[in-house]
Formats: sequence, structure tokens, C-alpha cells
Amino acid sequence: TIKKMGRVFFNTRKNIHALDAAYTVLDSDSGKVFMLSSTGGAYSITLPTAPVEGFFCKFIVDENTPTGDITIDAGSAIIDFVMKDPGGNASNSTAGTQKQYIVLHTECTKGDYVNLLSDGTSYYGEAMSAIDDAIDHTAQ
Repeated sequence: TIKKMGRVFFNTRKNIHALDAAYTVLDSDSGKVFMLSSTGGAYSITLPTAPVEGFFCKFIVDENTPTGDITIDAGSAIIDFVMKDPGGNASNSTAGTQKQYIVLHTECTKGDYVNLLSDGTSYYGEAMSAIDDAIDHTAQ
């Protein structure tokens, strides 16, 4: 005989966290989506310096033209970073050279994002922006 099971529902909503000031990301923040604004000016988001395998988070710009640059800082850890600007411009990618920072500049628009994943040794980042040079690995 076949035993019928009832429907099983899982909570599939994302864990959203608004940021508008400096923040130190915790290992327990894995899986979070950070909504970024900079109403108070420029600030930094510090990643764990000892990346944990499987760590993932997403950073989404939640305002058009933020007031100040938002810097994602990996400290002594490193980020391999792939960036695509409008028209397929990949000039902001790290192109095999690992970086400490990802900078979301004031030219960002609402919806620009950065995804970060760790293999336990490095962070790997991918970013998408509607504006050329709005997201980079250096200060402007």
C-alpha cells in the first residue's frame, strides 16, 4: 500500500536585515540579505576574517545614489570579485587578483547588488550594477 503524506510547508522567506551604518557580519548571518542605505553617510561592513565554508550573503542597494560609499571589507581575508557593468564592461573585476574591498559608490542605484560566498579560504563575490563603475574594488 501507498501511504499518503500531507502537504509540508517550509518557511522560504529570506532573512532581511536593513543596514545604514557600520556593521560587523557574523558567521550566523549566513543566508541573510542586507538592504543597504547610507542616509548617515559612508560606512564599512566588516566580513569575518576567517571565512566559513558555505557562508553566503547578499547586499542590495536600497536607495538611489546613496549619500556615502559603502565598503565591504574582508580584512585579512580576500575576495575574488566578478563585476559586470552596463554593456558587459568587466573592468572592475579582480581578474584573478584578490582584493580586500568591494566598494558600492554613491553612483549606485536601487537594486544594484553583491553576492558573497566562501569556500572556507576565500570569499567569492559577484556584483551587478546598472551604472558603469558604481561598484568597484577600490576607492574612487
